[in-house]
Amino acid sequence: MNDTHKIVSGITITVSENRISADEFNYLTSQVGWGTRASYIVEEALQNTAHSVSIYADNKIIGYGRLIGDKTIFLYIQDIMVVPEYQGKKIGIEIMNALLDKINEYKQMNSDIRTYLGASKGKEQFYEKFGFKTRASADLGEGMILF
Repeated sequence: MNDTHKIVSGITITVSENRISADEFNYLTSQVGWGTRASYIVEEALQNTAHSVSIYADNKIIGYGRLIGDKTIFLYIQDIMVVPEYQGKKIGIEIMNALLDKINEYKQMNSDIRTYLGASKGKEQFYEKFGFKTRASADLGEGMILF
């Protein structure tokens, strides 16, 4: 995909696929309160990303989201981040819609592909707008994590 330019909530944005640096990633994670990681760790994670979407305003990154997984059976939406001053301006919706478009492309190979995400506490309603359900409401077991 070439960069797409559009106006969202009165802001001119550029939507790019698979374009983000470790510095940009760490900038976003620090902006949303997740801290930062060593560049080599971020670079490895980004290289192992199935697909990502970056949002820029005035040539500065303001939002990001990525898909991880095998692209045929399993996908996981990860790291949906929007700089606080741009939150509530539909930037997160742009990211999710772009990721869902890519998921629909992957579904051409396997319509039963499962897509998961782990919503930050208090953000569940945002993802429900896109059709996501809690595992409990989908009659699945609890989500679990290994630390």
